[in-house]
Amino acid sequence: MGDHSFLLQIKNVSKSFSGVTVLNGVSLDIAPGEVHGLMGENGAGKSTLMKIVCGIEQPDEGEIVFKGKPVRFAKPADALNSGISIIHQELNSILDMTVAENLFIGREILRKFGIVNKAEMNRRTRELFRMIDVEIDPNRRLSTMSVAEKQLVEIVKALSYDADVIIMDEPTSAITDQEVLKLFEIIGKIKKQGKSIIYISHKMEEIYTICDRITVLRDGQFIATEPVNRLDKARLISLMVGRELKDLYVKEKAPVGEVFLEVKNFTAKGKFTDVSFHVRKGEVLGIAGLMGAGRTELAEAIFGAAPVDGGELRVKGRTVQIRKPVDAIRLGIGFVTEDRKLLGLDLKSTVKKNMSIVSLRKFLYGKQIINFRRERNAVDGYIVKLNIKTRSRDTLVSLLSGGNQQKVVLAKWLLSEPDILILDEPTRGIDVGAKAEIYKMISGLAKEGKAIIMISSEMPELFGMSDRIIVLHEGKLTGEFQREEFDQEKIMMCATGHVQGGISSRNQAGGNQT
Repeated sequence: MGDHSFLLQIKNVSKSFSGVTVLNGVSLDIAPGEVHGLMGENGAGKSTLMKIVCGIEQPDEGEIVFKGKPVRFAKPADALNSGISIIHQELNSILDMTVAENLFIGREILRKFGIVNKAEMNRRTRELFRMIDVEIDPNRRLSTMSVAEKQLVEIVKALSYDADVIIMDEPTSAITDQEVLKLFEIIGKIKKQGKSIIYISHKMEEIYTICDRITVLRDGQFIATEPVNRLDKARLISLMVGRELKDLYVKEKAPVGEVFLEVKNFTAKGKFTDVSFHVRKGEVLGIAGLMGAGRTELAEAIFGAAPVDGGELRVKGRTVQIRKPVDAIRLGIGFVTEDRKLLGLDLKSTVKKNMSIVSLRKFLYGKQIINFRRERNAVDGYIVKLNIKTRSRDTLVSLLSGGNQQKVVLAKWLLSEPDILILDEPTRGIDVGAKAEIYKMISGLAKEGKAIIMISSEMPELFGMSDRIIVLHEGKLTGEFQREEFDQEKIMMCATGHVQGGISSRNQAGGNQT
């Protein structure tokens, strides 16, 4: 029997996959009305542990005690029925179904004779979304929604079960600051009801804002549990990575040269209007803005993955036509997409095939024969360089943690040796240790003379890594700031459309700067 002072107890849980130990004797206690932070690098075992709690995976050893009684959930429905729900890090929405259908899947509201009551499901969907101050069309298909909108659907779905324990695995990785604040309000209400939250996040400011205690896992092992007010950030990072991590934002000086990419009067109806900017050799250009600002849509249009209605692109001073991604790749442009599962990876394929797919021409003997030794050596080099935690290059990429999947996407484009690299939320869902590695890589690429465009919703990341920041609001360029002008309040004012700031003809002219 368990200790009744705890709502949930995880006792000495171990789990291996294909002979690789993922969890080794991990124990964890969750008190009623507690927000319990779960921290650790990618591959530390956090998500696997939560999948065991929810009945998605079964432990090899150990037990789960819920409300004082040992439980073993054979499937996720058993956990849900008992009062445990989860918001997954990797979104599990069914894209061909509507918002309402996704919310009520498996528990549809029925009329007589088993007919689905769509009107009532739609009404309740609107009601649930109003909890987070979001108006939404319940009939909208998930396939038409952004990553951030899909994440809101997953959050609302988990909240709708009225569970006693809600596991939130990176719940804010794609949503706006306003939506995060609303979620925190809801978490506060849940706490007052005596219900508990297990909160997994790589965002330190969130952990310190809402958590009562923090548990750290490292390499599948329990490291420590501490009250949040007794654990400073430096010690937390040290516990997570097993070492001190100094200078998170590695920003080396890089000589800035000629304009590599110039975007002139780019317009796509309903997405962005008359956007002009440039990025130079050796420069990191940050793009700031809230959800719906048109940042991702702009990046997709530049890369040829979405059509435009007007405007001009110049690469290294030459006007070019990019109608499809292969045109962009041939011009030396790479694009790390925001949604790694849907657009960045082939989840049914191996690490090696995902990494080399864009660059296969580099490994050809003649026109058709692949030099597999060269391919293997190149892939293995990036596995080491980016510290990708994988059993081998032939491991299915779907078996990797989210952060390691992101590293595979980065490696895919680095192998293609682009001159211009667009990074859309490059550290989304990545732990602090891996973030530092990626920041170092970005800085190194700029030093090598690459032109980097970095879209990010994390202001400290933009400030730490960018030489210049442009701001979008509802598809329009509302601000531009040099590094010495960075100011969070001014940038947020531009992002919310309250002011246009920092733009000068000096910056907009682009092509004639020295």
